[in-house]
Order: sequence, then C-alpha cells, then structure tokens
Amino acid sequence: MLTNASQLKGLVIRATDGELGTVDQFYFDDDTWAIRYLMVDTGGWLGGRRVLISPFSVVQTDFQAKRLDVALTKKQVENSPDIDTHQPVSRQHEAAYLGYYGYPYYWGGPYLWGPAFYPAGLAIPTTASAEGMVERVRRESTDSHLRSSEDVTGYHIEAADGEIGHVDGFVVDDEAWAIRYIEVATRNWWPGKKVLVSPAWIERVSWTDSKVYAGLSREAIKDAPEYTESMPITREYENRLYLHYGRPPYWLHEAEHKAYSSVSGV
Repeated sequence: MLTNASQLKGLVIRATDGELGTVDQFYFDDDTWAIRYLMVDTGGWLGGRRVLISPFSVVQTDFQAKRLDVALTKKQVENSPDIDTHQPVSRQHEAAYLGYYGYPYYWGGPYLWGPAFYPAGLAIPTTASAEGMVERVRRESTDSHLRSSEDVTGYHIEAADGEIGHVDGFVVDDEAWAIRYIEVATRNWWPGKKVLVSPAWIERVSWTDSKVYAGLSREAIKDAPEYTESMPITREYENRLYLHYGRPPYWLHEAEHKAYSSVSGV
C-alpha cells in the first residue's frame, strides 16, 4: 500500500512481549531508495536510547490503529548493537546489526532486499558465532548510502535547467518498504502546488549542497499532476503521472524481474 511517510511518524512499535516505542523517522538508501531502518524513540524504557528496527522484522503495519508489529522481543532490542543515531550509519555498523539479528545483507543480492523483492518472510533469526561475526564485520566497507528522512526533507530540488522547489515529504510502499515518490513543493514558483517525482528520475542526493538533483526539466515538474496528501494514490493517478513524464512505471520493471526469476529459478 502507498501512504505518505508522515503517517509512519508516531506509529507504536509492538514487540511480541510489549511496546518498544514510537517511530521517529527512517533511514533510506539513496541508491535504491529502500527504507532500510526505522528509527524508534524508546522513551523512558531504555533511558531515552534510540534504536533501529529493520523492515525484515515487520509482521504487520496498521495505519488506522497507528501500530506496527515486529517479530522481536524487548530483550532482543535491548541487547542489540548500540548505534549512535546522531552520526552517519556505516556499513560496518549495519553488518554488526544485521548479523546480530541473523538477517541477510541486503547489499549481497540482486534485488531490493538482497535475495528478495520484499523483506517479508526473510526475517529468520539465526545464531552466528562471535568469531564469524567479527570477521564478517571486518570485511565490510565503511561506505553507506543511508540518508535520514528528516535531514533530506527541505532539500532543494535541482532540475536539469534550474531549481524548482524543495523536498516536502515522501510516499512509501509498506510492502516493499521503499520510497515510491518524493513529494515536491513548488510553491516558491507556483503557489500551493505539490507534485510527485519518482526516485528513478533522481540522479543524486548531495549532502554538501543540501540538494536533490533530478533528471527532469522544470517545466515537466511544474506541469505534473497535482498531489494532494489527503487523497489516496490510485493506480489511475500513477498512470497519469508516468504518462505525463513519459517514463515506464516501476511495477512493469518489477514484473519483468519477477518473471525472469521464476523462469531462471533465482
């Protein structure tokens, strides 16, 4: 289901034996635009410590009840590797985190979540030896494409021929746990209008410039179908959006990969 990312903030994270806290923001991968971790504010339970929850652990998301169920215990989360969420999360930190829970390395496979398109069904914790874990972490690069949703919100959008607006939010797919669209506010030029841009059309995100560079013209973005956050995103609206930009929709690309996987047995 597609939903505005603002609906994630404040969701109560429920473990198998109690509540862990609430979602504060998320980290996404600016290469694939997958949501790799939810940052959870544990409140007074862990002395104000913030922890990361991987979509691998998500069992169910109920936006009406404002709750997200995870296949974890409070003890597991309490003993998880301590990651300073005020600093960039390195690949070594990720390796330690994923290894602790027994999750696959998402960068070790051909799909959005490594060996699969969706994280659901892959969260099967295993016990790794301490020696093996140290070795796996040591081999990992420190490179990471993780970005904070809170930090990137407000970044200026730089089109192929000049600035066009700023990042005002995200539309996420809570099955694939991916950002499907970036919400662009163009009100600096055309008062009140918001439009959506697919991450597939983003060339890069720059920390130093606080900009998101899009491979689209200002005119194309300005004339895109208007986005209203209170309205559900239907497939009809998405078709209009892709027709306007003259680009193939993401679901066709994913269908091709799934068809290839079933034929090749990957």
